[in-house]
Amino acid sequence: MDETGVLELIDELNDLIEDSKPVFGKPNLRQVDINAAYQIMDEIRDIFPAEFAQARQTMRERDALLEEASIQANRAIEDARSQAMTIASEQEIVRISQQQADQILADARELERQTRAGAEDYADEVFGHVEQSLDTLLNNVRRCRDRLNANSMIQR
Repeated sequence: MDETGVLELIDELNDLIEDSKPVFGKPNLRQVDINAAYQIMDEIRDIFPAEFAQARQTMRERDALLEEASIQANRAIEDARSQAMTIASEQEIVRISQQQADQILADARELERQTRAGAEDYADEVFGHVEQSLDTLLNNVRRCRDRLNANSMIQR
């Protein structure tokens, strides 16, 4: 018998109680055919052991499925955590690399600025020496020319 058989027997027991006569002056008490009630209960007991065994087997299978699902869920969570740590680590490496690249670029720009300023100062200094040398040379050329002109006037 299956679940509906047990339910039918319970309904039959219920009908037996409802159809029984109340005890005079005590509406909550009933006169029930005890043999009929015992017979229905025996039939229910005969059905229940198989039902209980099947229910226990179903419960064991359910528990095994839940345990396996829990193991798989824990594995998935651990995998996700591991992947998240890997991604976070990679992102941290990228972030640090980007910071280092930005610092190297800033240092290079500063070095370029300093080098350019130093080169301009050096060029200005060299041009100053060239200018001074040219001024001296020009003055010498003028003096020599003036002497040449003075000598040539005397001889004429």
